[in-house]
Amino acid sequence: MHFTFTEEQELIREAAHEFFQKHGASERLRAAVDSAPAYDEETWRAMAEEMGWAGIRVPEHLGGSGLGHVELAILQQEAGRYLLPSPFFATVCLATPAIMLAGNESQRASLLPGIARGETRATVAMTGLRGVPGVDGIALRLEHGAQGYRLSGEVSYVIYGHVADLYVIAARTPGTHGVEGITLLTLPAGTPGIHVERLFMLDLTRPMARMRFDDVAVSPDQILGVAGQAGNAVAKMLCHAQIALAAEQAGGAQNVLDLTTAFAMQRVQFGRPIGSFQAVKHRLADMMVQVEAAKSAVYYAACIADEDREELAEAAAIAKACCSEAFMECAGNMIQLHGGIGFTWEHDAHLYFKRARASATLLGTAQYHRERLAEMLGLGSSPQRSVA
Repeated sequence: MHFTFTEEQELIREAAHEFFQKHGASERLRAAVDSAPAYDEETWRAMAEEMGWAGIRVPEHLGGSGLGHVELAILQQEAGRYLLPSPFFATVCLATPAIMLAGNESQRASLLPGIARGETRATVAMTGLRGVPGVDGIALRLEHGAQGYRLSGEVSYVIYGHVADLYVIAARTPGTHGVEGITLLTLPAGTPGIHVERLFMLDLTRPMARMRFDDVAVSPDQILGVAGQAGNAVAKMLCHAQIALAAEQAGGAQNVLDLTTAFAMQRVQFGRPIGSFQAVKHRLADMMVQVEAAKSAVYYAACIADEDREELAEAAAIAKACCSEAFMECAGNMIQLHGGIGFTWEHDAHLYFKRARASATLLGTAQYHRERLAEMLGLGSSPQRSVA
């Protein structure tokens, strides 16, 4: 398959590259992660208001640009090159598709315009304290009694949960399994009974939070769609998010390759650049092969998502597994090929390595996705499989 960007997509890529190169400079990155919100508000406003990217996947009649998954992957790849600390992924790649897929037209009209304008920072809360990926990791309980719906339990790994204005929450009816009995609902920050604790993670550029829900009252209009019927929407949302995260990983791997190649051409040892040594050339060549394979997997999966084909889950699993391994391998090589300086706090190599390691686990490890893929192809041993 020969994939090339359209003229419009190439313009988006060029604009994104220029934007993130400016706003993702090392000094701004470190200042952002050291701040209380852990992101740069000026950059977020520019992304949302000037560039219109917060609404990239929101339909035009709701204030967005209505673009596709390929365009989103382009943005994610360029943002990943500079490890941009931002609520963009949580808002645009997690919360937005959840609302789009599970909400009715009235709910979309109520929630999505604020996201498209950048006024609402949203995130998804669904994974329990054990960190089990997919729908099997949904830990919150939603019970319906005489006094209406009540939400209880704890979740963790909520991306930018400490600054979110809106929580899109996945909960399960007690006693159900798989995609059955899953409900998506929305609650604003500050709702009584919600307790948020910021976590300090390995990846400084993507903060997360732990949340506890103490018998929180949920009104029927806060439930997206029909209660207990959101399992397939959650599974599809996760596939879309995995593709977007894979694009970010591919961008990170690409920049790691670029930075390491440039260093190898500048660092002189034994009277010649280290990039002229065969062993270093082979390492860089291996990195390039991994980066190109990762990008191919991402854009194939993004095309599948845009066409809404039934191979979506398979394509998402391939992209996430491939990009996780490529970014990890490239980031490890970056540290080693930079020598002593690659191990210092002052150099950005450790930031790329930590992002690579954390992203490799987020939304499922490479091993998890290969096992899912084997089951989808009928090669797994389990007669029952999770689709998320």
